Amino acid sequence: MKRLLLILSLLAISAPALAVQPDEILDDPRLEERARDISADLRCLVCRNESIDESNAELARDLRILVRDRLVEGDSNEEVIDYIVARYGEYVLLKPTMTGGNWLLWGAGPLMLLLALGGGVVYLRGRSRATEPGQDRLSDAEQARLRQILDD
Repeated sequence: MKRLLLILSLLAISAPALAVQPDEILDDPRLEERARDISADLRCLVCRNESIDESNAELARDLRILVRDRLVEGDSNEEVIDYIVARYGEYVLLKPTMTGGNWLLWGAGPLMLLLALGGGVVYLRGRSRATEPGQDRLSDAEQARLRQILDD
């Protein structure tokens, strides 16, 4: 039983490392750790909601290599991310920034919720003010006209 738990825990720990190929790993453990941190925050453009660190796509591999090349050249983490965002757009970030046009995207959900709640309140108030169906009776003239139509 202990052996099975050990194997399962080793597999769980190594799962994120399955996509990174041995030839991609940097010799310097600090740079490799920085590369892993950066690539965990970058979206695979093929797999959509996977990071490039988890993806087996060729484009994800190219991006992982690009991140490592930039780090070897001496770029900071922010410079590497800025370089990749400049090249592929903000879509490549798994956690988009709250600047520029993204404010509209971040605010659209809560705004739509408020509009829906407001619409619900207006509907319920209008409904409570409406008269009951039995209260709107026909006038005597209308009843006489209705009888005349039905008799014909």
